[in-house]
Amino acid sequence: MNNIPSFNSYIEKTIIDNWLLDALTDYKGTTLQYHDVARKIEKLHIMMEAAGIQKGDRIALCGRNSAHWAVAFLATLTYGAVVVPILHEFNDEQIHNIVNHSEARLLFVGDYIVNVINPDEMPQLEGIINLPDFSLHTCRTEELMYAREHLNEMFGHKYPNAFRKEDIHWYKDSAEELCMINYTSGTTGFSKGVMLPYRALWGNVDFCQKNLGDKMPKFSRTLSILPMAHMYGMAIEFLFPFCSGYHLFFLTRLPSPAVIAEAFKEVCPDVVVAVPLIIEKIIRKRVFPKIQSNTIKIMLQMPVVSKKVKERICHEVYAAFGGKAYEVIVGGAPLSQEVELFLKSIEFPITVGYGTTECAPLISYSDYHDFVPGSCGTPLPCMEVKILSPDPENIEGEIVTRGTNLMLGYYKNEEATHEAIDEEGWYHTGDLATMSSDGHIFIRGRLKNMLLGANGQNVYPEEIEDKLNSMPLVSESLIVQRGDKLVALVYPDMDEAKQMEFSQEDLENIMEQNRQELNAQLPVYSKLQAFELQEEEFKKTPKRSIKRYLYK
Repeated sequence: MNNIPSFNSYIEKTIIDNWLLDALTDYKGTTLQYHDVARKIEKLHIMMEAAGIQKGDRIALCGRNSAHWAVAFLATLTYGAVVVPILHEFNDEQIHNIVNHSEARLLFVGDYIVNVINPDEMPQLEGIINLPDFSLHTCRTEELMYAREHLNEMFGHKYPNAFRKEDIHWYKDSAEELCMINYTSGTTGFSKGVMLPYRALWGNVDFCQKNLGDKMPKFSRTLSILPMAHMYGMAIEFLFPFCSGYHLFFLTRLPSPAVIAEAFKEVCPDVVVAVPLIIEKIIRKRVFPKIQSNTIKIMLQMPVVSKKVKERICHEVYAAFGGKAYEVIVGGAPLSQEVELFLKSIEFPITVGYGTTECAPLISYSDYHDFVPGSCGTPLPCMEVKILSPDPENIEGEIVTRGTNLMLGYYKNEEATHEAIDEEGWYHTGDLATMSSDGHIFIRGRLKNMLLGANGQNVYPEEIEDKLNSMPLVSESLIVQRGDKLVALVYPDMDEAKQMEFSQEDLENIMEQNRQELNAQLPVYSKLQAFELQEEEFKKTPKRSIKRYLYK
């Protein structure tokens, strides 16, 4: 990996090459050109330097997707500091835990988050900076206060003849150097800070440029829907298009189906990156109702006209995504088989990739021309992948991988690192799959029980169950996903219920109260929508672990 170039050189080059072009737009808001991004980065560098921030110091970042989120992220990397992105849906306790565990010195926050956090719970922070205007929300050092108050003056003194392309000389990173700590979860008991080196970001961006960028127009437009604090959204919707000189649009609002549909129509992105639930909602709500009439069904059975009907349907689906996308890339979880087969039947350019936070995130991907239904692509050239099975084509086994994109380990957690990466450098994903002779990976199940929220957030059921099991009259529980809803299956403490002479109605009222109290402790994307009482204990393995697959 000695031939891997500086990742920050990619950022410098795209800014210099596209100096006067549009770069970052807040949907329905303002636009920054590449030279605007460069100036804002340089001003943040001046403020960081004056405040005494050193190379390798941690800087946390928590807020909804926005142009200024992107600027703060890029400024941190190009300064040589370590960025700690935090999902804005995390609650205050989770945000405090991550900021403290990472030992962050500064925290950038969005306008929503600033009302959630408590600075007193993060005593080591030297400053909290508002993302909308980079003003100081909290300041604990005179140096930072002075730098912010005199920032324009300091910038003008450093660049008396204006800031130009020739003035860009940012931090030159090395491949193995730590650049990011991305937390897979926010609670103390299950928190894992994935340490990603610069080479992992380079590996993802380099692959996307070579395998997707050459199929897209030079001045492409992209729509960022997934949270940029999530590696899938960060690498594929942010870093790849920015480093390619594209024009990025950020959904700064809650990405509801209606908002997403409107944005697709207005932005007309040249590639669409999404999680399955977004695709499935659009297809089920906006496409299926139009094609389920008896007339359409009859025509689809007629060889003479079925091809034209399918072309018309494909055009309708294409229009729902803006009408310009080279392909729609789905990741994060399996796509509904019904929706996937429908899209393939009308020859829609759909493909599914696979990855993990620990690989920043890409492990496998195939262009839609090579996409095989039910698969999640073939391994990236920079990643070795094998299935731990005596017969990988027919007998499922765990997916293990190693290569350029792999993490350095988990921050302050050597035990978890050794459990995840073996002595030969193979990362054990915890996912079960088979692999065809031509390299296509078919995920058959998950050893890990991670669920995926509607916008790409990781939901760890064990964390919710741990809290729920401690609540009144709950003996054991299991969190399952029904469409885009999280449901708690609960086996009550029947001994206590009988002792208290509780009726079925009493139990339901208690569980509903438990659900409401629990939801108050959880991020928006992992709140429970309902509960179902179980009449008997869950089926278990010899280790007394619940057989989850029986309840999906």
